[in-house]
Order: sequence, then structure tokens, then C-alpha cells
Amino acid sequence: MPWNLTSDRPIFIQIIERIQMDIISGTYQPGEKLPSVRELASIAAVNPNTMQKALTELERTGLVYSQRTSGRFITEDTKMIEDLKSSLAQEKITEFFESMHNLGFKKEETLSLIENCIKGDEK
Repeated sequence: MPWNLTSDRPIFIQIIERIQMDIISGTYQPGEKLPSVRELASIAAVNPNTMQKALTELERTGLVYSQRTSGRFITEDTKMIEDLKSSLAQEKITEFFESMHNLGFKKEETLSLIENCIKGDEK
């Protein structure tokens, strides 16, 4: 099934974000070999050149590394993966609070709503 990529942002950026999410969520484990560029491009339903561009950027950040004849692998640096996970979580939380502010909620009101939702889930 193709990935859910949209036309509102560059495709290669969306691919980078998707692979990052797959790494931090555990879909790809540290040290695991990634499928080939062509396989990933086929899965994502994108041009292999676009996939190559995204993977090259992931290599530049150190999240992915390549071995000349063996392909690309996920970093074994679990601290880097945890740092990325924390950073992305912080971004999402900041975006959420900005959205709530735009709806007219103060931070305290937002926190109260979150607490009520959590309590509702516990029942």
C-alpha cells in the first residue's frame, strides 16, 4: 500500500519524516537493513530519484548509514534515536499548544482539558 504523501509539501521531506517515524516507533530497529531504494520507492509510489534524495539526507544526519556493497542501515546510536523522538514530541506538543491558543484556550485551560481526557480514558 503506498504511503499517504500529499502535494502540500515537498515529497522528499515527507519521505524523510515517514522514515524517521518508522525508526522512532520501532518499525525499523537500530542496525536493521533498509529495503533498497527501488523497493522503498515502489512501496511509497514515488520516483527512485526522490527516494534517493531523502535517503541521502537521512545519511547526512547520521540516522541512516550506508555500507558500500551491503546497502543502507539504521544507526545503532540509540541515544540519537531517543533524542530525535524527544525532539519530534516537543514539536508536536508545541504545535498542539499553539493550536489551542488559536482556539482561545490558555495553557492552564488546555492542561485541564488534557487531564479530563486522561481521566476519561482511565474509566
